[in-house]
Amino acid sequence: MISIIITSFKEPLTIGKAIESILSQKIKEDYELIVTAPDKETLNVAKKYHVKLFKDPGKGKSYALNLLLKEIKGEIIVLTDGDVYVSKNSINELIEQFKDSNVGCATGQPISLNPRKNMFGYWSNLLTNAAHKLRKQRNKKNQFLECSGYLWAFRNKVIKKFPLDVGEDTIVPIMFYLKDYKIKYVKNAKVFVKFPINLKDFLKQKIRAAGAHDNIKKYVNLRKIPRMKTFFNEISGGFLLFLYPKNLKEFFWTFYLFPFRLYIWLNLFYNSNIRNKKYSDAWKRIESTK
Repeated sequence: MISIIITSFKEPLTIGKAIESILSQKIKEDYELIVTAPDKETLNVAKKYHVKLFKDPGKGKSYALNLLLKEIKGEIIVLTDGDVYVSKNSINELIEQFKDSNVGCATGQPISLNPRKNMFGYWSNLLTNAAHKLRKQRNKKNQFLECSGYLWAFRNKVIKKFPLDVGEDTIVPIMFYLKDYKIKYVKNAKVFVKFPINLKDFLKQKIRAAGAHDNIKKYVNLRKIPRMKTFFNEISGGFLLFLYPKNLKEFFWTFYLFPFRLYIWLNLFYNSNIRNKKYSDAWKRIESTK
């Protein structure tokens, strides 16, 4: 049995499409579809689809998932969000990986819904393409890779719980990796995502993600895991981003991305090491992605 969980927070306008993109698939295994959200608006829409509902306490995504881990019975847990939708046959593509008993996690490919005709849309396409290439490369070499929280899956009953102050799509794959499981990238399991369309939301989303990632060091020896997201990795691989632009305008947009990425890393350093302000689990909306 497969347990598919859609986590959501105040997304009544998008949760229907997220649910429909799963229910419309011919999933080969028996499955249960669970929608978890703290707000009535989202749950009331989900109720119309006759799926299982879980009203979480509103303390954040990781908190809700830890509660559900105690209850769900599926051998494989598939996770996605209420403001995205997945491609046809994506669930089968993911669960196929777990026929190999050595596989602990599998992750899909985020696809930006934003047009690349403006700078923020272009940035979302550039960054998702870069992440795709990196995961594809690491998957081919059977190396560790981090999952995308937009669509991923893991083997149940191996991890009983995980910390609340680290991104679950980062810490759970690490926990499996340290137990000698493989992490797989499934490029055909696509998930369609709307990314921020203004600078305020772009920085808010990226700073939050960087903070969640930084807390890894509280729980694991960083020397034991090959990290994908580091300041030095961005510097060393940054020049490859200039292979993506198709015209002069996009070339300049690529160049403009670098000072903002530097700001994000400096912000992380300042908050983490000087202010001692750490990421904490909480439901927070990025308005322009809805």
